[in-house]
Amino acid sequence: MARTLLGALLNRAGTTTNTPVPFASRAASYGRGLFGSQRGATAQLDAMGSVSTVFAIVNRTAKAEAGVEWKLYRKAKSGKKEDRTEVTSHAALDLWNRPNPFYTQSEFVEAGAQHKQLTGEQWWVIARHETVNLPLELWPVRPDRMRPVPDPETFLSGYMYTGPDGQEIALRKEDVILIRTPHPTDPYRGIGPVQALLTDLDAVRYSAEWNRNFFLNSAEPGGIIEVPGGLGDNEFDELRDRWNEQHKGIANAHRVAILEHGKWVDRKFTQRDMQFVELREVGREIIREAFGFPKPMTGAVDDVNRSNADAGAVMFARWLVVPDLEAVRDALNHRLLPLYGTTATGLEFDFVNPIPDDVESEALQLTSRSNAAAVLVQAGFEPEGTLSAVGLPEIPFVGKPVGTAPPAPSWDDSVAGLLGTGVENAMRWEVVTEHDDDVCQPCADQDGRLYRNRAQAYKDYPGGSGYVRCVGAEYGNDCRCKVVKRRKTRDDE
Repeated sequence: MARTLLGALLNRAGTTTNTPVPFASRAASYGRGLFGSQRGATAQLDAMGSVSTVFAIVNRTAKAEAGVEWKLYRKAKSGKKEDRTEVTSHAALDLWNRPNPFYTQSEFVEAGAQHKQLTGEQWWVIARHETVNLPLELWPVRPDRMRPVPDPETFLSGYMYTGPDGQEIALRKEDVILIRTPHPTDPYRGIGPVQALLTDLDAVRYSAEWNRNFFLNSAEPGGIIEVPGGLGDNEFDELRDRWNEQHKGIANAHRVAILEHGKWVDRKFTQRDMQFVELREVGREIIREAFGFPKPMTGAVDDVNRSNADAGAVMFARWLVVPDLEAVRDALNHRLLPLYGTTATGLEFDFVNPIPDDVESEALQLTSRSNAAAVLVQAGFEPEGTLSAVGLPEIPFVGKPVGTAPPAPSWDDSVAGLLGTGVENAMRWEVVTEHDDDVCQPCADQDGRLYRNRAQAYKDYPGGSGYVRCVGAEYGNDCRCKVVKRRKTRDDE
């Protein structure tokens, strides 16, 4: 009979079955030392619900990771990914598709991604089948409830889970999978962007609360009522109650105050004085910087065009989503699959690449390869081998089309790019980039790029300047690159 996670935890609590005997004493001795501490993980998790920018970034990243498709493959002898065969039936695949009765795969991945984004840690606890000792369920566990138990000889004895009621449950190493961004000073824990942002997040949250209280407290900041001499308790309570009755709340804002035997001392700071708009905008920028999150992906429309929006989408997938998915893939292949013994030999999980296709680049590459194949075949090379050489799939030959065939592409234009040195002779336009402190990375990467003709060059540089993928405008800078016609060299002649 299968054990759920709750049963597994409770049954293992207080026992030493399959667990080293000194485990409990080591947990008490080392568990709360310098290493293995929770380091405010609860506050890091709470940050998602207290600062809107953090919520937007974490929510979008987690949902993007949750929407990626996963497959199980059998490795090929060649070692090439394209030669793998997909496996559609296996216990590990069933577990990953439905980790437990309460989580779908997308919910499980999203919950883990939230934990990883906020704390730098993602914890899975494995519930096993009683009789065959195989993984039956996977559960995401809050990082603030998990504590590694260091060991002076084996580095790690196991883990302690603290339940909602405060009960501590010992877990074996083989029952826990930890995915983390390694902490530079704590080998047992992870580190996330929120740890570097806690002070800035407090400033953003406090500014929002101050704005809220601005409207609740008479729509005016506070002041001091100076009264000559002392007030008795009854007099003090009466003054406070009368003041609140007449002036507290938005409906009583800006009413004239009448004071008996007292003097009002203004302690007012205006919204302009506090510069909350500027403070919150700076806070957003700092948060985006810590997460490495592209501005267009937050839904911002100022200083955003189609080019940098597309570049932001590619950057988001390549540098934020894919690295986290690769960490999950490693955990599945090196920590989960080995638990299935010989039945998982030669198998591996992999995800479908979420990076958007560069349609324009692929179209140009296909055109170049097709033209190269046509020229090579016309020159007498064997068609099947030619297609393979230029990277095209096998295409059945059905005969020449009826009518006058168009002129064949020139050798320089079609084959040079695939055969070597002739490519530079065929390229007549070159990108020149001015390298200074304001140059953006896309423009810096373009420096020296060659184009075959003016039409291709002006497609990326309308009018000859201003790269369509330049992101400098986002920071108020002009584009630092342009295309110029190349001079002929001796090789050209």
